[in-house]
Amino acid sequence: MQESNTFFYFLLLIVSSQMIFFSILLLVYVIILGGNSLIIFTVTDPKLRSPMYFFLYNLSFVDMLFTSSIIPNMLAGFLMDQLTISFNGCFLQMFFFINLSVTGRAILTVMAYDRYLAICNPLRYTAIMTRPVQVLLVVGAWGFGALCPLPATTMALQQRYCGPNVIRHGWCDPSSLRRLVCADSSVDNIVSLAFALVALLSTGILILTSYILIFVTMSSMAVTQRLKALATCTAHLTVVSFSYSAASFIYISYRVRDVRIIVSVLYSALTPFLNPIVYSLRNKDLRMMMPPETNMMM
Repeated sequence: MQESNTFFYFLLLIVSSQMIFFSILLLVYVIILGGNSLIIFTVTDPKLRSPMYFFLYNLSFVDMLFTSSIIPNMLAGFLMDQLTISFNGCFLQMFFFINLSVTGRAILTVMAYDRYLAICNPLRYTAIMTRPVQVLLVVGAWGFGALCPLPATTMALQQRYCGPNVIRHGWCDPSSLRRLVCADSSVDNIVSLAFALVALLSTGILILTSYILIFVTMSSMAVTQRLKALATCTAHLTVVSFSYSAASFIYISYRVRDVRIIVSVLYSALTPFLNPIVYSLRNKDLRMMMPPETNMMM
């Protein structure tokens, strides 16, 4: 066994049937970039100035960066016999993948808070949700996303790694990379798991709390008001459900390597792929602002 903490590169091992997955993943990636770019372009219209569209703009931007942190490299890997990534590039990819994943969930949490204020406290909504507050919430989401992966990534960077330098995954997945560590990595596992739980549970609990309060408020509304309030939450609830369900499937399929890789790829692409579709279908104002040919496709 070769022992080193200065590998020049890692080999990334990707599943078989490359051309099939290449074609599917390329199509999905193009749709993700096109759909989210269309959302970003549409919500910059002065007529769509509400906080919800500001948060949606940021969510679409994060989704594009999130998928771009791994999918282009994976597409190159499907066309090659061996896909390599530099030592430092591997840890940068790991950091940005986790960072953007957590940031996306934090923005979904901010959007849940926005819906809570709009439904449960409508008279003070405009006074509370000012543009400085919106910016502060988005900056907080980005800061939270950057903080969560820092300890685990820093600890992984300082470890010593043993050859062969083959990562059994499509990108620099932390759990796959830790299998190459020469020494005991139990502390790394604990730290990584702790911050993953903080990221998932804190955002999940806040979203759940927001919707419990929303549903309690809706129970005292008239039927027409209740349906109108529910309509404003449907798109967000759909996206949140897909996001957390996909994350759950990753942990369930963790022990089966090829299945875990496929599920991880689906996880990285599913929510960014569905976001523009769900919000375009569920939001009348957004559909009206889009080009006519886009509405026909939707």
